[in-house]
Amino acid sequence: MRPRRRTTLLAASLVLALGAGPLAAPAFASPAPPAPVCGTAPSHQALCEAIEGLPDKSTTAALVRLGGTEGAWHGSSGVRDLVSGRAADPDARFRAGSTTKVVTAAAVLRLAAQGEVDLDASVERYLPGLLGPEFTTPVTVRNLLNHTSGIQPGVSWGNTFEEQYAHRYDTLTPQRVVKSAVAKGPAFDAGEQQQYLNINYTILGMLIEKVTGRPYASGVARLVLRPAKMWHTYFPGTDPRIRGPHNHGYQAVSQPDGTTRLVDVTEWNVADRWAAGDMISTTADLERLVTALFSGRIVPEPQLQEMFTVPTGITGASYSAGLQRYEHQGTTYWLKSGARPGYSTAIAATEDLSFTLVYSLSDTDAKDTTPNPVAKRIEAAALKQRVPAPRSA
Repeated sequence: MRPRRRTTLLAASLVLALGAGPLAAPAFASPAPPAPVCGTAPSHQALCEAIEGLPDKSTTAALVRLGGTEGAWHGSSGVRDLVSGRAADPDARFRAGSTTKVVTAAAVLRLAAQGEVDLDASVERYLPGLLGPEFTTPVTVRNLLNHTSGIQPGVSWGNTFEEQYAHRYDTLTPQRVVKSAVAKGPAFDAGEQQQYLNINYTILGMLIEKVTGRPYASGVARLVLRPAKMWHTYFPGTDPRIRGPHNHGYQAVSQPDGTTRLVDVTEWNVADRWAAGDMISTTADLERLVTALFSGRIVPEPQLQEMFTVPTGITGASYSAGLQRYEHQGTTYWLKSGARPGYSTAIAATEDLSFTLVYSLSDTDAKDTTPNPVAKRIEAAALKQRVPAPRSA
C-alpha cells in the first residue's frame, strides 16, 4: 500500500506565512482525502506526522520512502503546484542534485572492476593535457572520487539566486567549467586535504566519456541505471524542463516591503552540473539505486569498498567515493544529499541495508546551508531521534 498525504491549507494562511506576491497566495482545491494508515512501527507513525501540514513556508511537497528491518513505508504530502493545489504526486520526478554523484562514482568503480580504469592512475592517463604544470603532484582517479584532488571550483553563473535565475535558460558547458577551474591551479597538493566540490565529478564525467567512447548519459545508463532498474531516471542536458509527472519547485525571494514571494523555478538548465548534479529521478529509483549498489549488483568487491572508505590521515574527512559517512548511536550510515533551486533530496542507508531512507522535498530555499525543518523532522522520525543527519550541497 502506498499511502498519500494531502493537507488542506487556506490561501489566507499561506499569505500570512509568506506575504503577498504573484505565486504566494493561490487558492487550494477541494477538501483533503482521509489520512493514510501509517502502520504500527514507531518510525512509520513518526514519518506520517513529520510530513503533515504541507505546504508551509519551507516546503510545498514531500516524498518519503523508508525501508529496512521495520518494513517499507511510502508517503507523500503537500501539493503538485501552488496554483492548482492538487495533491503531490508520490511518483513524481524531481531534480536530484548531487545524488547524481552516487551514479557517477558507481560508473567509475564498475569500470575499475572491469579493468578499464585504474583508481591509482593519474587522471592525465585518461585525459592527457587536462591539468597544467602547476599540478606538480599527480591527481589520481581516487582523488577525484573522494574529493582530495585540490582542483578548485570553476566558473559559474554567479553566487546569488538572482544572478543564477537570470541565466536559468542559458548553457554553461562542463568543458568551460573545467577549463576555468584548472586555470586557477591547485588549492592544495592532491591527497593532503578533503574539499567537497562539484568539479571533481565533472572531470569524472569526462573520464567516463573517454573510457567508454559514449556520451556520459548513455555511458552511465549502461553501467548503472539499467542494471539498477532506474527506469524513470534521466539526464536532461540543456533541456530546462522536467519531463513526465513532477511537482513544481519554488524559491522564496524576499521583497523590499519585508514580504516573501515564491518564484516557480521548476524550469532550469543545469547542464553545468552534469555528472556532479544534473540527474532527474524519483524516490523509487533512488531506493533501487542504493539497494542494488549496497548489495553488490552494480559494483563488485573489492571496488565496492571504495564507497565505504573515507581517506585516513585527513582531519575532518567524511566523504568516500560518492557518499558521506555519518555516525549515530554506534551505527554508521552512508548518505548523499543534493540540492537544486526548488528541490532538495537525500538518500541514506546502512551498509547491510537494514535501514534505507530516501526523501525529496520541494524546498523553497534548497541552497540554504540551514537544514530544512521538514527534512529535520523526516530524519529524526526515520532514526527515531532528534538530531538530524548532516546535509551537503
